[in-house]
Amino acid sequence: MTRAAAGLAAAACLGGAVLLHAAQDRWPAPIVDVPGLIYLRSPAVVKRVVLDYDAIAADLYWIRALQHFGEERLSPPEHQRSYALLYPLLDLTTSLDPYFSIAYRFGAIYLGEAYPGGPGRPDLAIALLQKGLAAQPGKWQYMMDLGFIYYWHLHDYKSAAAAFQRASELPAAPSWLRPLAAVTLAEGGNRDASRALWQQLAQADEPWLRDSAALRLAQLDAMDAIDSLQARVQAYRQAHPGEPVTWERLAAAKLIPGIPLDSSGTPFALDPTTGAVTVARESKLFPLPGQIQAPR
Repeated sequence: MTRAAAGLAAAACLGGAVLLHAAQDRWPAPIVDVPGLIYLRSPAVVKRVVLDYDAIAADLYWIRALQHFGEERLSPPEHQRSYALLYPLLDLTTSLDPYFSIAYRFGAIYLGEAYPGGPGRPDLAIALLQKGLAAQPGKWQYMMDLGFIYYWHLHDYKSAAAAFQRASELPAAPSWLRPLAAVTLAEGGNRDASRALWQQLAQADEPWLRDSAALRLAQLDAMDAIDSLQARVQAYRQAHPGEPVTWERLAAAKLIPGIPLDSSGTPFALDPTTGAVTVARESKLFPLPGQIQAPR
């Protein structure tokens, strides 16, 4: 091809790109990623379609799972959040690549997150991790993650302790897993025991796991603060029966030094009628464990 011909071809491509961009501005692409819509749901069908490109397809589905979770979690408050595609996308990802460790572990965290921060489906988190264990029975990290799902989301301390015990017996498992099983059985449901569990995870090698532990520890601190604040609210209500209770009134009564903030810098929420204290919806710590039940 001569330089002149090449120049004409480039100009034609540029002109076509401009026209295409103008058309996109006039007719925006439709949003097709609505709850319940996914083109291929069967892992077996997907494996046949992608031929030998399983790993590439797994990466694409994993990216789509991250996008779906992020779009829903960061949506405006008036949006009715739906994470309906999250598990199907994670299932496809891990079927295409059964050794996709981060998809199992991150996926389980996302699935277990209480609504509206996540779908509130610890049952699906457990199913995903069990799928990972079927592919890699010696992966102690999956068994440990199972223990935390049982402990943190389901408050099933017996199952959590059993998972920690099995994890500690797997090759290359860290030494601190064995005492976790004993602590969970002895003090299941105790806030100090929960703090001990997350403090161990805060020392993990993976940054995302340390971040998750830091959030859980901050939530536990908030729960301690709420207990203290609740006692002061109760004292005010007993001294001023029938009056609405506000932080300003508690401060004026010298029961608190000022409007209390959680570790994210957000004021705690106070119901003026019932006196109930909790973290605010706009707080990075919302929702606290057990604060909101997810729709099924």
